[in-house]
Amino acid sequence: MKSAIPQLNLVLAWAWILLGFISGMILGLNFHRGDWLGGYGSFPRRLYRLGHISFFGLGTVNLLFFFTVRSFANAGPAVHMAAWGFVLGAITMPICCFAAAHWPKCRMFFAVPVLSLIFGGSLLLWEITHQAVGCPTTTPLIR
Repeated sequence: MKSAIPQLNLVLAWAWILLGFISGMILGLNFHRGDWLGGYGSFPRRLYRLGHISFFGLGTVNLLFFFTVRSFANAGPAVHMAAWGFVLGAITMPICCFAAAHWPKCRMFFAVPVLSLIFGGSLLLWEITHQAVGCPTTTPLIR
């Protein structure tokens, strides 16, 4: 597949892994303080840890997406939509984590990254199964 879309997923993957290292360093500067962000088990501190880990996890998901679609002979529109779903999910997950840490009512916005990732994963699985059985990828998803 020759496209700028999966290339974006590759760049985002490594940027997110780098942000995982940086956010880990920042969090690590304060981990020794028992009262930091309300203590180890506090809601804000748990969400900061989740945001930090989401950089690594979603960076890895985008990296796996990049390597998966490279193996496709042809890619249909589902691959492009999946690419954007993974990008949107990766960008919005840490934002939601850090925002909800300070404004708990923001937790309802977690639907954005979660649904984006489900969307991307579903479309990619669709495309993988169609590639495996040799179905043409240009058929519309809905008839």
